[in-house]
Amino acid sequence: MNRVMHFEIGADDVPRAILFYQKVFGWTIKKWEGDMDYWLVTTGTKDEPGIDGGMMKRQKPGPCDCAGGYICTIGVKTIDEILEKITQNGGKIAIPKREVMKTGILAYCNDTEGNMFGVMQSTMPQM
Repeated sequence: MNRVMHFEIGADDVPRAILFYQKVFGWTIKKWEGDMDYWLVTTGTKDEPGIDGGMMKRQKPGPCDCAGGYICTIGVKTIDEILEKITQNGGKIAIPKREVMKTGILAYCNDTEGNMFGVMQSTMPQM
């Protein structure tokens, strides 16, 4: 647990970014069926090491206002415990926890250097 499990790419022009990542890396990028404009990024097959992620229009301010970088999300067992540890150790909660449809509970935080990252407690059944 507590491993990077997901990344997000903010894009000013999502279709242009999709074409870039498809052509350069061969990633599969498909529109999510959830309640927001979000694209699921598959970087390889499940039997290969690595993680998958997402893409959305860059929002200012917002979770992907990351100056052209990526936001990594770390899987945690208990989000409330981790959020407490983050604030106790000089970090900040940038976007409070919220439910992500059929996936988990997500919050965005800043470390002591101002870098944004996500933490997510899965609500999906374990296999």
